[in-house]
Amino acid sequence: MASAEIEALSSALARLPGLGPRSARRAVLHLVKKRETALPALLDALLAVQDTLVECRICGNVDTCDPCGICSDPKRDTKSICVVEDVADLWALDRAKLFSGTYHVLGGRLSALDGVRPEDLAIPSLLARVEAGVDEVVLAMNATLEGQTTAHYLAERLEDFPVRITQLAHGLPVGGELDYLDEGTLAQALRARRPMG
Repeated sequence: MASAEIEALSSALARLPGLGPRSARRAVLHLVKKRETALPALLDALLAVQDTLVECRICGNVDTCDPCGICSDPKRDTKSICVVEDVADLWALDRAKLFSGTYHVLGGRLSALDGVRPEDLAIPSLLARVEAGVDEVVLAMNATLEGQTTAHYLAERLEDFPVRITQLAHGLPVGGELDYLDEGTLAQALRARRPMG
């Protein structure tokens, strides 16, 4: 049996997304084995961000400065905004380094079952940014019913603005084999087919 302090650390880690009780115990064991190097580095990193994490007032990203590093980057195209459901989506897209514009985090997606309404999302600030002068809005919602409902709602709200509205393509993953794909992915790939050449 581990001490109460080690159990408390393991329980705290197990509450993090992607970590269950077994993964948390393995992480704690690693920290215990490497306590001279890994533990101080982890503590220093946690303390460094504890008091400095802020939400960007422009896009909703989480960073240690406001505006965030993306919004304050002069190389970014401020005339192009990619709208995402949450910060994790922003980080995933930006990690790919394929989009040179800025982002806008909605803070969720419309869901009647969960009671999430348009007024619960960062839609007014998106509309204000578009009104200030944007050429393109990329709707990068997840390929779920709620995500697509949110995308359609936003597209309707943006109709009155002189802005190009685009959406991420959905369909076959690179390297995917047809017999392993679900029917929804195959249907979307067929609907989004385009001419060759």
